[in-house]
Amino acid sequence: MGGAAARRLKWTIGGATLALVLAGGAVELVGHGAGAIATRADRRVRSDRPARRAGAGSSAKDRPAPAPPLEVVGVSPARGETGVSPLATLSVRFSAPIAATSVMPGLTPDLAGSWSGAGSSTLVFHPAQRLIPDERVRVVVPAGAGGVSGARGQHLGRPFSFDFAVAGVPVLRLQQLLAELGYLPVAFDPAGTAPATSPAAGLATEARSPSSVSLEPRPGRFVWRFSNIPAQLAAQWSPGVWNTATQGAVMAFESDHGLGVDGIAGPLVWAALLEAVARRDATTRPYDYLLVTETEPETLYVWRDGAVVYSSLANTGVQGAQTPLGTWPVYLRYLSTTMSGTNPDGTTYDDPGVPYVAYFNGSDAVHGFVRSSYGFPQSDGCVELPVANAAVVFPEDPYGTLVTVTTGDLAAELGVATPPAGGPAATPPGPPRAPTSAAGTTTRRLAAPSRAKTTGDPASRPGPGSLAPVNP
Repeated sequence: MGGAAARRLKWTIGGATLALVLAGGAVELVGHGAGAIATRADRRVRSDRPARRAGAGSSAKDRPAPAPPLEVVGVSPARGETGVSPLATLSVRFSAPIAATSVMPGLTPDLAGSWSGAGSSTLVFHPAQRLIPDERVRVVVPAGAGGVSGARGQHLGRPFSFDFAVAGVPVLRLQQLLAELGYLPVAFDPAGTAPATSPAAGLATEARSPSSVSLEPRPGRFVWRFSNIPAQLAAQWSPGVWNTATQGAVMAFESDHGLGVDGIAGPLVWAALLEAVARRDATTRPYDYLLVTETEPETLYVWRDGAVVYSSLANTGVQGAQTPLGTWPVYLRYLSTTMSGTNPDGTTYDDPGVPYVAYFNGSDAVHGFVRSSYGFPQSDGCVELPVANAAVVFPEDPYGTLVTVTTGDLAAELGVATPPAGGPAATPPGPPRAPTSAAGTTTRRLAAPSRAKTTGDPASRPGPGSLAPVNP
C-alpha cells in the first residue's frame, strides 16, 4: 500500500487474522488463514473472478413476451355484403403487421390480380379486371403455420372467410347488349338513326375489351327489326323490364355459347356476353317464333324474321288436360325420347321413340306423333304434329325460341292460308299408335322432363329450371 501513510487495525476471528488497512481513502480487508476474504470499498472486481454470463439467472419477467395470435379485425367489402361495385378492391385488416414473406388469402373464383400491404396490418387485393356482375366472391384467410403470418411469426388460430356479391346490371343494359348481338326481335340504336334491320349498329360502338364494355345503360332507342311483328310477340317485349322475350334471348345465348340453359343472366352469362360484345360475335341464327292456335283447325305456325315460313295442323290437349294459353321459351330438346306418365283417367302410358321433342312449358312440348288426323284436341297437353312436319319444325325451334299458345284465327292475322282441317296425315313410319278411347281421342300427357328417358339429343340437356308463364 505505497504512498500516504497507512493505518492498520488487526483482529483474530476463529483462527483467522484479519487486518483493516486505511490508506488514501481506500479500505482493504486482508485476511490470512481459513475462510479469509478480501474486499475493497470502491467495489472493484478482482481480475481472477469470472464475469457473470449475460442473461444467466434472469427471471421470466425479464424475458420478452411472445406475440399474441394474429386476428382479422376488419374486411372490405363487409361479410355478406351485396351490390358491391365491379370496380371494388378487397381488403383484410389484421391485429398486427403482416410478414413480407407471408402467404396471401385465397379467392373463389380464382380472380386474376395481386395483393399489396405486406409489412403493414392491412392486405389489399387489386383485381386485374373488373369483377363479373352478379358473381359471388369468397375470400379465405388460411390459419396455422402454412397460413398468413405476422411480422413476429404469429399466425391465425383458425381460418377466417367472408363472402360478398357483386352488383348486377340493369335489365335495360342486358337488353341493349342482347339486341346488339342479334338475340332479340329488336335492334338497339345508340344514335337514334339506325335502320330497324341492323342489330349490329350499336355493336360497332361498344368497347373492344370485355372489362371496358359499359355496364350502365347507354342512351338510344330500340326499334323493331321486322315490319311484320305478330301482336302476340310484340306483347312479350318491353324495354327495361324483365320479360319472356328477354328470357328467351338469354337462353338462346346460353345455348350458342355452351352454357347451361336456364334463362338466368348470372356471372357465367355476363362473362361470355361481355366477351362476345368485345369480339363483335353476333349470332347468325334467324329469329324464330312459334304460334299455336286452339281454334279449329288447330294449327302451328313458324314465323321467321318477319314472315310465316311454315305451318302445320296440330293437336292440343283434350278436355281435362288442355294445353295452357301463354308464351314460354323452349328450354329442353330431344331428338327422340320415351314419354311416360299417367292419363287423366288414372291409366298409365309409356311411349318409346317419340321424335323431335321441344319442351316449352313444364311437361308440355311440341313433338311428332302418329295420328289418323290432325287439327283438333287429341293430346294430353302437348302440341302434336305429324312426324314429317315435326321434322321440319325441329330445326326451327332451338333453345330460347318463344312458343305462344293462343286462340283465334291466326291465319288472318298473319296473312297466310289456313291448312285444310281433318283428313289422314301423310307421315313416315314413326312411334307406335297410342291406345285410343271409344271416343277416338287418345289421352296422353308428357311426363315431367326430368322423368323422360332420352335415346338421343342433338344438343345439351340442361335442367328444366323454373319458368313462369306469361299471360296470353
